[in-house]
Amino acid sequence: MALEATESGVYNLPMALTRNDLLSRLDALGIVTTTVDHPAVFTVEESKRLRGDLLGGHTKNLFLKDKKGRLWLVVTLEDRDVDLKALRKKIGAAQLSFGKPNLLSKVLGLEPGSVTPFGVINDSDNQVTVILDKSLLAFDAVNFHPLTNTATTQISPEGLQIFLRDTRHEPTIIAL
Repeated sequence: MALEATESGVYNLPMALTRNDLLSRLDALGIVTTTVDHPAVFTVEESKRLRGDLLGGHTKNLFLKDKKGRLWLVVTLEDRDVDLKALRKKIGAAQLSFGKPNLLSKVLGLEPGSVTPFGVINDSDNQVTVILDKSLLAFDAVNFHPLTNTATTQISPEGLQIFLRDTRHEPTIIAL
């Protein structure tokens, strides 16, 4: 993120955009979404218990850092096992590990449990490479947190790709 100067000349990171900012941006792009509020969820298992009849592909999102310092956001179906060793070879990464919470907050403006591809709206420096699992494209709709884990936003795979491109995050689509 770019630094902003305060009146005193001290530099601070800009505030991360909010759920409302995100939904306004999606609306401005002409992308149809539906958002459902729910209690905070932190795991796929909690999400499964609370989602009710929400249709579409349900996802998990992995914020990863490789040994060379490159950042990755892997978006896949919630029940998909992701082998980090095999994944790194597919995406051309060095050894992968999960990104630390402070890095997640700094780059994507997110907290653990709220990881979502919508977080790239806060990655103005394009530090994150987005990897989409090809299987997501088979659904009419996919579901993600709208920058907070107290809601789920449903969007078409096409709409998601339009949003990602609008934020200058051309997704890499691979079969996981």
